Amino acid sequence: MEEKTGFNKQAIHADGVKKDPYGALSVPVYNAAAFEFDSAEAMELAFTGKTNDFVYARISNPTVQAFENKIKALTSAHSVTALNSGMAAISNVLIGIAWSGCNIVTTRHLFGNTYSLLDSTLAAFGVETRFCDLTDIRDIEKNIDENTCAVFLEIISNPQLEVVDLKLISRLTAEKHIPLIADTTIIPFCNFNAGDFGVDIEVVSSTKYISGGATSVGGLILDYGKFDWLHSKRLKQLASEKGRDAFTFKLKREIHRNLGAYMTPQVAYMQSLGLETLQLRYQKASATAAVLAHQLAELPAVQCVNYPGLASNPFYAVSKSQFGSNPGAMLTFDLESEAACFAFLNKLKLIKRATNLFDNKSLALHPYTTIYGNYSKEAKALMHIHDTTIRLSVGLEDVEDLMEDLEQAK
Repeated sequence: MEEKTGFNKQAIHADGVKKDPYGALSVPVYNAAAFEFDSAEAMELAFTGKTNDFVYARISNPTVQAFENKIKALTSAHSVTALNSGMAAISNVLIGIAWSGCNIVTTRHLFGNTYSLLDSTLAAFGVETRFCDLTDIRDIEKNIDENTCAVFLEIISNPQLEVVDLKLISRLTAEKHIPLIADTTIIPFCNFNAGDFGVDIEVVSSTKYISGGATSVGGLILDYGKFDWLHSKRLKQLASEKGRDAFTFKLKREIHRNLGAYMTPQVAYMQSLGLETLQLRYQKASATAAVLAHQLAELPAVQCVNYPGLASNPFYAVSKSQFGSNPGAMLTFDLESEAACFAFLNKLKLIKRATNLFDNKSLALHPYTTIYGNYSKEAKALMHIHDTTIRLSVGLEDVEDLMEDLEQAK
């Protein structure tokens, strides 16, 4: 999908909450833990969910709600919940729909902490994770049964850069009455709408593209309101009362309140500003990444370059059909050895040796010894994490300056 027209207008001008009494053009940061009521009766109505008045900042806040409403306007999501990290978003979703004895179908090609959440944290509570090949629809179907609570995936895996066929998978999950949950962090809203591809629930690390220069840590849950939760063993009773609002009701009235991971107003303010320049930054960074992918492939020291926007990439066709010609601002490349990777990273002058993705600054790291450093060799082999790989997050620098740094480091 190419960039949507009108995105910038919505990002800048969409009304988040009611008009500020002083005419402030930006929603103020409401640094308040609690909110006063005019009467005990009004307080009762708010606490019992009969009104949407603000009660306590762990539950809701005007600044955060304004940010959530902007995301709704940009994505046409049914509901949006802003939390304090991408991992909080994933955890809240899975805890909200899973139960002891259920299973989640996914792949080993996942961000390291997501893999750990599934393989270790949730496993301790009786939730089974079934790892399969998400590029093989028959393998996915083979792993689904009556206790499958979700299919979970990353639309482009980090750092393997595997691209799944979302329409193919969503047809299967719809047929099986199972929600499709997708981490879309790699491609932002301005270039891709998950709901159009059959995703039921979207999770995003808003720390990345949205924050606008790594200013803050946050996460988002988008419920597109399409899944019939009467088919969920965990939520079917609630769905008989709330219909397609069952998941959002469960999330907002119980899960995120009890886990205490709601976004702070300071972060919501900064990320609201980040939304206003999101499309401009993405266009620049993704276009630069595409150029670098082609030029890196010409360097003698580079064994291979992995970027779905390269015509030689095995996922090129499906990537282009879903994300257009520039599928994000992350790529990887391989050198001859781990030692060569360390030497390369140590010679970088402009590109920063740091984790995170989609900062305004370009960042590089060695996934094998950092994000996946605490995993065994056997586990890393199963996840296809190689000691010869460098991950590059492309920022807003000029392509000539970045290429000069990469060439001198080889």
